[in-house]
Amino acid sequence: MPHATAIADSTPLPAGFLVGHHTDLDGWTGCTAIVTPPGSVGAGEVRGGGPGTRESDLLSPATSTDGPEAVLLTGGSAFGLAAADGVMHWLADNGRGHPTPAGTVPLVSAAVIFDLMLGSPTAHPDAAAGRAACDNAQPHTQRGNVGVGTGATAGKLLGPDHWTKGGLGAATTMAGDAMLTAIAAVNPVGDVIGADGAVLAGAWRDGRYQRTSDLLAAGEQPPILAREHTTLVCLCTDARLTKTQAWIVARAMTAGVARAISPSATAFDGDATFVLASGKVEVDSVIVEALAADAATAAIRDAVLTATGAPGCPASSDR
Repeated sequence: MPHATAIADSTPLPAGFLVGHHTDLDGWTGCTAIVTPPGSVGAGEVRGGGPGTRESDLLSPATSTDGPEAVLLTGGSAFGLAAADGVMHWLADNGRGHPTPAGTVPLVSAAVIFDLMLGSPTAHPDAAAGRAACDNAQPHTQRGNVGVGTGATAGKLLGPDHWTKGGLGAATTMAGDAMLTAIAAVNPVGDVIGADGAVLAGAWRDGRYQRTSDLLAAGEQPPILAREHTTLVCLCTDARLTKTQAWIVARAMTAGVARAISPSATAFDGDATFVLASGKVEVDSVIVEALAADAATAAIRDAVLTATGAPGCPASSDR
């Protein structure tokens, strides 16, 4: 089966999925809404020690619902969770939601990245931004400095003078006839690692990337601002999965995150993975588990390769 690949300009999604972005290049923040086809299953796994989430409990296979109608990935730290209100009302206006005796209630799972240091610390995605992201939703996704990736950075250990620009990445692979598209918001405290083991983006000093693990081993102490960062990955697939199978895929994807992010899932990070499955294509879920991890790895690397520099924060391509 083919390796996961990033597709130039924009990455298409499995049939029925929509992705939209709200991008604020004045405040250097934004949000990304991922809307599922009706009848989809959703699950997820939070591995980082510093998460900022909304409705993450409904991603557990122990809950009674099939999953959310949408996932929101947003900047603005905990303030950005307000953008999920806009996604919720957009879904309600479009007749989407969980049926109750009192009417339909849309379910939106959300997770945040901490991007307050790059642009304005008072610029946060709000309900209007979440609705705008849904209004902009398309059957493909842009990449780089867009949506939740707008204010993302990598390599925080040595402070802002040494950061590299993060971003939003995407990659697609096939599991038989099933399409797996991973979307990644990349804002780690540490490094993004390439396929050859070299650092693609991280802390830059003395004309080269300094590996975060090496710096920590040498006694470098993390500043407070290094303790608020996250990588989020959402897989959209047309594979037929139960909620439990989707949750296992989300767990398997954390291995793909760890291949591309070093260190990952620390107390500094709010790392999380999501799986949204529309159920249109029969496929062995074990194959999905393995290849979803590959797609996550490729999407993370794509985020820093497609990002462009921000004021005071060069991109990998600028190095």
